[in-house]
Amino acid sequence: MRTGGPPPVLTAFCGHQKGGRITAGMLKSVHSPAYAHVLAKLVEMRKQAGLTQRDLARKLGREHSFVWRIETGERRLDVVEFLWVCQALGQDPAAVYRHVVRAILAGDGMFPVSEPPVLKAAETGPEYRKRRRN
Repeated sequence: MRTGGPPPVLTAFCGHQKGGRITAGMLKSVHSPAYAHVLAKLVEMRKQAGLTQRDLARKLGREHSFVWRIETGERRLDVVEFLWVCQALGQDPAAVYRHVVRAILAGDGMFPVSEPPVLKAAETGPEYRKRRRN
């Protein structure tokens, strides 16, 4: 059992340490610049296909708001839905994925590759939620 002294440093899987402590909170991917790049690519492909959001929703058998929520980042697009959207737009999902990954890893200003998001492990759940609300 530990007594006194600083708490142990926990290195997060996706993070880094600065001065022996984890320094920032992990971003949710849907709010990251990298995900914004994915959404921009999807919108670009839809427009190149000459489809409106309503047209794409019809092709997917979904309501218009489904496409709108994805394109605005309000709703996360999972990998299976990504496949369906690419197919509905007449695109090869693997090629689109490769394009997006290359752009993100190239450090095109959309994602800070040298400093990945990190997990802030020092706060407990209730303390973190209080701070986030303020």
